[in-house]
Amino acid sequence: MSEAFDLEQLRAISGIVDAVNHSRHIVITCHMSPDGDAMGSSLALARILRAKKLDVTVVTPDEPNHNLEIIPGFRTVAPLTRSPNRVKRAFESADVIFCLDYHCLSRVDRLAPYITESKARRAMIDHHLDPDISVFDWAVSKPQRSSTCSLLYSVIKRAGWLDLMDLEAATCIMAGMMTDTNNFSHNANHPEDYRITAALLEKGVDKNALWRALFDTYSEDCMRLNGYAISQKMRVYPEAHAALITLTRDELNKYNYTKGDTEGLVNKPLAIPGVIYSAFMREERDYIKVSMRSVGDFPVDIVCSRHFGGGGHRNAAGGEFHGTLDDAAALFESILDANATEFILSSHVKSLRM
Repeated sequence: MSEAFDLEQLRAISGIVDAVNHSRHIVITCHMSPDGDAMGSSLALARILRAKKLDVTVVTPDEPNHNLEIIPGFRTVAPLTRSPNRVKRAFESADVIFCLDYHCLSRVDRLAPYITESKARRAMIDHHLDPDISVFDWAVSKPQRSSTCSLLYSVIKRAGWLDLMDLEAATCIMAGMMTDTNNFSHNANHPEDYRITAALLEKGVDKNALWRALFDTYSEDCMRLNGYAISQKMRVYPEAHAALITLTRDELNKYNYTKGDTEGLVNKPLAIPGVIYSAFMREERDYIKVSMRSVGDFPVDIVCSRHFGGGGHRNAAGGEFHGTLDDAAALFESILDANATEFILSSHVKSLRM
């Protein structure tokens, strides 16, 4: 059975289709520090809307990671930080603004005023928890879906646009689905994902080549940085079933760090037997970037929301810390016992009672 939409979602999709049919200029936006799902969904939708002869601009708050260059259309994107004039013109002429892979305007940072001050109508398509639908004219939100790309495919199908999906658009969708599930290794038990994957392969997508480009291609500096991080900067807390990796700005600079070089690093400690969740903290110019991953039922989204002003999904979440890297690490260590009691021991007790 294919993905079902409720009545409200069907009305939203119908409204989106009608608006697009009466539009000439479209802006597609995604969240700050766009990942593969954000870029894949944005570029797939752009490709399809351009096939409808519409003027489409994909806008990001900042520069996407260089490791996503394999995604078709990557070089057509207009980052606000690099192309402010182009972004300004795009929003001034926009009829519809698509908001993909984010559930509230705080996720787009300095791009938020461009969206709120535009006269264009706004359509959100997203899979994150607790969406703020009040700021959108239409919202299609399904947190149970593994990625926005997966959800977008279902929206495209319902909209009647599937015949406009060529190989490049299909590749964008596949890239987003693969990156948001770490190549279908977590949050990947939704049957619809595999029906979509089959359909994308039938379009000609080379999943093997995508895997190599997205997950198995590294520069020498990147490999040395990740090796250093694991061998010298990884702390394991066996009793808390946790691990932490931290990297200072000086350490990043030593290995000529470029954006995307630490992509996937946070997942590495989860290969250690007994480690249920892992955190990676990277020193940025004026804050500490926090990423967390987990296996099983451990909710890193709750941990990030409570302590690091962020959120995400049960097994993949992130946030920020405004202070020193040492203080961020100390905060993480201070909550280990409480996390173990609330999320690990209680879960074990429940399983014994079943």
